[in-house]
Amino acid sequence: MIFVTVGTEQYPFNRLMNWVETLIVHGFIKEEVIVQYGSCTSLPSGVKVYQSLKSDRFAELVDEARLVISHCGEGSILLLEELSKPYILAPRSSRFREHIDDHQVELALALAQVGATVAWSPGDLTRFLESPQTAPLCDLSTTAAAILCQRLHARFEPLKCKDTQVCST
Repeated sequence: MIFVTVGTEQYPFNRLMNWVETLIVHGFIKEEVIVQYGSCTSLPSGVKVYQSLKSDRFAELVDEARLVISHCGEGSILLLEELSKPYILAPRSSRFREHIDDHQVELALALAQVGATVAWSPGDLTRFLESPQTAPLCDLSTTAAAILCQRLHARFEPLKCKDTQVCST
């Protein structure tokens, strides 16, 4: 079984749903698919769907799955890290109105630098489905956090207060 999760953001992640639909239609996915779809308005046909899941049921589905396709949400990543299941991350993008900013893209770029598998296209999903691998999870969160902090610091330099003290951000 393949478990697909997009979190509970108020913004639909229809692009990922369309990718999954395409892979099913073209025979790249032939097994059962369970989707936690959040606010998506487009859903793959022939799949079992849940709008949201309690954390214990979410963990059960991840445990039962052969692999997981997940949005690049911090909470989902932390849970996937704990459960040590092969997964691929698909970041939401503000360009497609899937989120208000590109923090998921930035996190995905940082995680990819340390070995996480990221889906930037349906082709990336296809390659992962053919050979799912588990990244060295114990190293990902610390390294990715450091890389992400560096990127955020460079992007949002410390603010200056009226008395020229540096404000903490």
